[in-house]
Amino acid sequence: MDTNTVAILGFVALFTLMLLRVPVGMAMGLVGVTGFGYLTNHEAALKLIGQTSMRTVTDYTFGIIPMFLLMGAFVTNAGISRELFRAANAFVGHWRGGLGIATIAACGGFAAICGSSVATAATFSAVAYPEMRRHGYPMSFATGVIAAGGTLGIMIPPSTVFAVYGIITQQDIGKLFIAGVVPGILAVCMYMATVTVIGYAKPGFLPETPRAPWSERWAALRDVWATLVLFAFVIGGLYGGLFTATEAGGMGAAGAFIIGVARKRLDRDGVKRALLEATRTSAAVFTVLIGALLFGYFLTITQVPQKVMEFLTGLGLGRYGVLAVIMVMYLVLGCLMDAMAMIILTVPIIFPVVTALGFDPIWFGVIIVMTVELGLIHPPVGMNVFVIKSMVKEVDFTTIFKGVLPFVATDILRLIILIAFPIIALWLPSRM
Repeated sequence: MDTNTVAILGFVALFTLMLLRVPVGMAMGLVGVTGFGYLTNHEAALKLIGQTSMRTVTDYTFGIIPMFLLMGAFVTNAGISRELFRAANAFVGHWRGGLGIATIAACGGFAAICGSSVATAATFSAVAYPEMRRHGYPMSFATGVIAAGGTLGIMIPPSTVFAVYGIITQQDIGKLFIAGVVPGILAVCMYMATVTVIGYAKPGFLPETPRAPWSERWAALRDVWATLVLFAFVIGGLYGGLFTATEAGGMGAAGAFIIGVARKRLDRDGVKRALLEATRTSAAVFTVLIGALLFGYFLTITQVPQKVMEFLTGLGLGRYGVLAVIMVMYLVLGCLMDAMAMIILTVPIIFPVVTALGFDPIWFGVIIVMTVELGLIHPPVGMNVFVIKSMVKEVDFTTIFKGVLPFVATDILRLIILIAFPIIALWLPSRM
């Protein structure tokens, strides 16, 4: 068989294995090693397994992943999410749809020190959902807000998805983190605006809660100092050049641990839970990463990236037409697989096309993460929707997707804005 046939059969085998519920990392590794061995020799292919695994888990650059995951685990177990929600609710809870706005604000703050969409959605399903239901908010709205707010976890730095994109494409991870700041703030503001529009467009749909006295507001505000300090420390250190992205992960994890212990929010059991969570998640991420690297050898020998680039650039659609095709592809894939698997599987193929068309790789990283973020809530399948369903047993999938649809429209509008005005993502990195 020629390389084209082998490449096609490889992708068919990969998606078949994923449909059979084989873990993505295992599926990519199996197809990659088998295909590489068929086209070269099996002995060389088997050697790749050990070499790639050892090089990946011992590479200093890859240390950023477990460090930021550990930081997020410490933050989650320290209960900071409840403080953020209480502070946001104290200031805006009395507005029409105020609890929804407070949830978005708290999700944004939590994402800034957690970096995980799944963790953000799961946490606020337990924190914000009961509060909204207690005040009479509809089930669809409450779950839709939490699903949308959860997606902020991979946009607002630190973000493990940004880190993996940077590792795969050999881009500056610090610049990618900084590039996500303004688009992340834009996402928070547009989600809040969406809640406000829903509240005024459908009078009586969203209730108002009593206004909190100023004493309660200031008391709640004092509790969020830990979040502000930790975010400023990590991002400020990166932006100011005090430490690299990998060092920022270590400093952030240490800072979250110290703050949690100093405030007596992290006991021995909490630290143990955080370490186990970070270890399990890191193992899962590294499994996918190793599988993707093995699959990458198969892509290289079959020249799939080069052939995809020739095909897309030969369509005559222009650079933005090709970009639109890529975005549609990501939206479709978002219905089939999780964010990390999508990035790891597709970026090695798509990235050469994007650079050949003259797009900025840092800007494209923000666009890709934003599109993947949309896939987390995009029907008929969305990772955050499944997370919320697992946390809130009383609600069905149709209800959650009904509540998510206005935020999907908001995300598409935000994506168009970022494509039309790249400076939104590139202004801060250009100042580094």
